Order: sequence, then C-alpha cells, then structure tokens
Amino acid sequence: MASQIFLFMNPEDEVSFVRRIEKYVFEVYPRRIPAEWVTFRAGVKTLPQFPEEDVYLVASDIGPALVDKFKRGKDKGLWRVDEVNSPVIFWERSKRNDAGELLSGQLWAELDITPQTGRKNAQSDDFRLRYIEIETWIKKDFRKANKRGYYIGPNAAREMKQKNLKLRENWHWGREIALAR
Repeated sequence: MASQIFLFMNPEDEVSFVRRIEKYVFEVYPRRIPAEWVTFRAGVKTLPQFPEEDVYLVASDIGPALVDKFKRGKDKGLWRVDEVNSPVIFWERSKRNDAGELLSGQLWAELDITPQTGRKNAQSDDFRLRYIEIETWIKKDFRKANKRGYYIGPNAAREMKQKNLKLRENWHWGREIALAR
C-alpha cells in the first residue's frame, strides 16, 4: 500500500516545501512526459519550470526513473513514469478552483511490497528514509485539518484566517476542510 498524505499548499508553502527537499537529489518529471522533456533538479530556482499540476520527484541518486510509452488512448506516444518500481514521490500540487478556493493536493510514494501492483521488492531503505523524513517534516510543520490525513501549510493556514480562504477536497463531492480544533 502506498504511503499517502493530503496537503493544502499555497505558493509560499510550495517554496518552503521545495526548499526543504532541495537538499536531496530529485529530478522533476511531469505526469505525462513529452518526447522533448529535459529533466532538471528540484530546487527553488527551478520551481517556475515545474509542471503546473502533477509532478514526479525521482530520487535519481538512489535509482533511475523507469519509463514506458502509452500504446493507446489519448496519451498515445507520451511517456509515463513507472511509479511502482521507480524511486519516485508523486506530488499533486494544490490549485485554486473557479471560486478561488484552494483544492487539496497530495504526496505519495509506493514503499512496500504489494500484490495489487505486482511489486516483488520493497523500495530501498535510503528512499524509504527520505520519504519518511519529508512526511515527518510535513506532519510537524503543517497544521492538521479537521479530516484525518489532511495537512495545511502554515502560509495557507494564515491565509485562511486573514483572508478567509476556503479549502476544499479535490474530489467530485469536494467537502470543505477546516483547521482541526
């Protein structure tokens, strides 16, 4: 089973998140990789180059990104990261909806052996430690939401209080999320 955490991050929270992970070697990939894509290292200076929604952070110093091509469908010809067998963290970035509400994003990584995905070996201890360190930092520095598993970046929490920012789950039913009491 994947290790997953749901997040609300405004742009300032994203900068502090990327600043936190830039001490590691992470290469950035979009969810659907065009043939001309050139990877780059995650860092505050490269944050403007990040894809707008979904990002794969590949720990290239631990292992390579395993990719394969879509053979059919609307994404035919594009490449995708094998998120189960690669040392990768999937980051779905928070975004705003038409009403100006901040929608949840997420971080997740496949760390364990899972029969559902056909994974036969767990991720390396180095990658597991890296992910757990990032997750621990989030759980320590971010505010808890009123729904289990959801965390709110400190700047987004401040914006909630000062500017009445509304947070909403990024699902089709989209329940409103608040700070935990």
